[in-house]
Amino acid sequence: MEAVRVGVHAADSITHTGLTSFLRTRSEVVVVDTDELTDRDVLVFQANRITPQVMAELRAEDLDSVPKVLVTDELKESDVVGAVECRVVAVLSRSRTSGDRLVEAVVAAGSGRGLIPPELLGRLLDSVRRLQHDVLAPRGLGAAGLTAREVDVLRLMAEGRDTAEIAELLCYSERTVKNVVYELTNRLKLRNRPHAVAYAMQAGVI
Repeated sequence: MEAVRVGVHAADSITHTGLTSFLRTRSEVVVVDTDELTDRDVLVFQANRITPQVMAELRAEDLDSVPKVLVTDELKESDVVGAVECRVVAVLSRSRTSGDRLVEAVVAAGSGRGLIPPELLGRLLDSVRRLQHDVLAPRGLGAAGLTAREVDVLRLMAEGRDTAEIAELLCYSERTVKNVVYELTNRLKLRNRPHAVAYAMQAGVI
């Protein structure tokens, strides 16, 4: 198996040096500078606790698409969803994590998998349920931020149907179809129809 490229970001220089030195001893990974990371690599991000500054660092534009393994002493329930939105795919307790466990999490992240402790997974699912019930459902939106009508239109677009065909199949006017597409692309800041279809496919709704 090809070694996973990994970068390290830590709260202090001593921790950074320790994590970097350890990871360099493991054949499963190759340590690189964080400015070399791509969305196919992994960032080990260590923070004592989640603060607004830490969240800003997790959201940094140059690291936004990089899968992250978060090593922290404390993760509050209110931080879980925010961390996931920053592409944190694995969470490890600093005090209870071994070197082998860290490497396991990096390799999992590098292969597109995640590693979330059961208690945190429960919190995340509860947060998602609350989001769905309190925010999305009252607006007629699903988990992907799309209405049922928008999903129907996108599904037909993915089949290669044009506006007239979609209107006929769904018993809408062509103007309505165009409005549906305009509203969803504008709301979700999608560039065009292919981008909208790609978004829906990635969200797993079509």
